[in-house]
Amino acid sequence: MNSNMLASWAPRALAILRIITGLLFLQHPLMKFFGFPAPMAGSSHLPPLIQAAGAIEIIGAPLIVLGLFTRPVAFVLCGEMAAAYWIAHAPRGFWPILNSGESAVLFCFVFLYLVFAGPGAWSLDGLRHPALPKAT
Repeated sequence: MNSNMLASWAPRALAILRIITGLLFLQHPLMKFFGFPAPMAGSSHLPPLIQAAGAIEIIGAPLIVLGLFTRPVAFVLCGEMAAAYWIAHAPRGFWPILNSGESAVLFCFVFLYLVFAGPGAWSLDGLRHPALPKAT
C-alpha cells in the first residue's frame, strides 16, 4: 500500500471514526431516556447521577456526529467516560472485560483522541472554520 495515498484518506477515516463513535454513543442516552432500542435496566427511576450523565450524552453525541464543537465536546465526553468507569465499573473488579467497563474505556480514549485530532473531514467545525488545518 502506498503510504501517501493512505495519508490522503486520513481526514475521511477520522471523520468515519467520529461519526460511528457518536452514533454508537447516542444509544446510551436513548436507552436511558426513551427506552430505545431497548429500555435500560432500572430506567423507570434513574438516579440523579445517571440523569446528569444522560443529559451530557444526549447533547454531546449528536454534536460529535455532526462534528460541531468537536474538541471541547470530546473533552467533556472523555471526562464523563473516565468518571463512569471509575464510579460504575472499577469497583466491580480490576479487568475491564470482567467489570463490563471495556466500552467506557474505549469511548474515553476515542474521545481523548478526538480532542487532539479534531473532527476530520465532513464536519460543521470544518465549515465554520475552513482555514483550520485538517488532520493528516
